[in-house]
Amino acid sequence: MRLCVLCAFVVKIMSSIAHLTRRYYFSASHRLHNEALGEEENRRVYGKCNNPFGHGHNYALEVTVGGAVEPATGMVVNLADLDRVVGEEILERFDHANLNACRESFASRVPTSENLCQEIFRLLDDRWGREPALGTARLERVRIEETSANAFEYGPRSDNQPW
Repeated sequence: MRLCVLCAFVVKIMSSIAHLTRRYYFSASHRLHNEALGEEENRRVYGKCNNPFGHGHNYALEVTVGGAVEPATGMVVNLADLDRVVGEEILERFDHANLNACRESFASRVPTSENLCQEIFRLLDDRWGREPALGTARLERVRIEETSANAFEYGPRSDNQPW
């Protein structure tokens, strides 16, 4: 497990809510293949990503949380607590994993980066309510960079979000 080797964070002050974005890194492999489609259709839809041997990525994951800055600490959330939760829920599960073999997450879904992004948000959101150390901060968004050319974002829509 690699916890945030080159952690970067940005705090944006918007409407008295601070947003903190923390960056993490993990490596995983996958094969884009839908069992409901035939071999030819899978090759047409997924191209080289349908390689039977799979392929891997070095993902950059950004987790954005938002909330009031706690007067006592001056923070939206304690970074050590955020790192622990992301480490336990995401990095331990997916770092150096074959995503196709992660049956709990991808038994009925193709492990595209879009689906991975949604799954990471779901896992963190499920944990959020059970983690008092995260205080009043809210999980706002998850962003994954699959390559330097491809990035995916997921989070609940609301009118006050800048993205």
